[in-house]
Amino acid sequence: MARNEEKAQSMLYRFREAQAAELGLGTRADRRPKMASACKSLRECERWRGEILRELSRKVSKIQDAGLTDYEVRDVNDEINKLMREKRHWENQIIALGGANYRRNVAMLDDDGKEVPGTKGYKYFGRAKDLPGVRELFQSKKQEEEEENQALAFYKKFMNQGPAYFGDLDEADGKLLEYERQAEEEEWRDEYTNVREILDLPLDDPIPEIPRGSSASSLPLPTNGPSPPQPPIHAKRKAQEEDVEMDTVNEVAAPDQAKRLRKADADGTTKADVIPSSGGADSMRTHASAAAAYLGFLSPEDLMPPTLPTREEMEGVLLALRKQALVEEYFGE
Repeated sequence: MARNEEKAQSMLYRFREAQAAELGLGTRADRRPKMASACKSLRECERWRGEILRELSRKVSKIQDAGLTDYEVRDVNDEINKLMREKRHWENQIIALGGANYRRNVAMLDDDGKEVPGTKGYKYFGRAKDLPGVRELFQSKKQEEEEENQALAFYKKFMNQGPAYFGDLDEADGKLLEYERQAEEEEWRDEYTNVREILDLPLDDPIPEIPRGSSASSLPLPTNGPSPPQPPIHAKRKAQEEDVEMDTVNEVAAPDQAKRLRKADADGTTKADVIPSSGGADSMRTHASAAAAYLGFLSPEDLMPPTLPTREEMEGVLLALRKQALVEEYFGE
């Protein structure tokens, strides 16, 4: 019987070894590790990744065979996905060891620029796309994409519109403003004539112009014309001086008012009784008398603001209500 060393030198043994190396089948000591993280050599990781790529190429060629049954096609497709997952682990280990980045997630697109379905997660290769249930899955995805494209094409004409679409340029030429001004004047004349007819006033009197207020608010701002007139400088200076005088008066009156409030808190009175109205009561009575002159059925006292109760009166009312509640609770009604 030949020895093992003699067997290793035989032609058949060397042929089988070369064939196994070509097919990616090594010896027992030269098998691919099950965990990619166990390999700490960048060269070895590149080697095992290349071996997985060769196995993937053979599996993808095998799944195109028309003689395979549906069960065999499913098994081969599962093996391809398993190899793809293992290849991703080796690529992650290569990146961790400082090697090249093979994981460039480039989306697969069709002729219309849409992403091809089945390129993420579990993938289908070759005849696996024609299996029962898988074909309907691809058709449903394609139908959903067609519906989305139709909806996008319908709403695309309303997207990315300029300011003219929203009416922001309607007043640029001034025609719309002129039309609105004419319509406003015509409506003003019709309503003024209607009011005269209701009040039996003569219709021959000239109709006054529509009160438009300030011309600056009704007319559009000129684009290339002279700037509007600015108020004189002395008017601004006078307004500032008036503001300073009012602030000075408020600062002088504030300490006196604070003293009165502190005194009121010490005496137990309300703020409404202490803060003087500074002529407010007289002015309110004057306004009430003027309003009562036009309203004959009301007196000035009716138009005066109500008198607020004092603190003692409010405490007396609350005490009486509490006594009444206690009497009803213990003695009944």
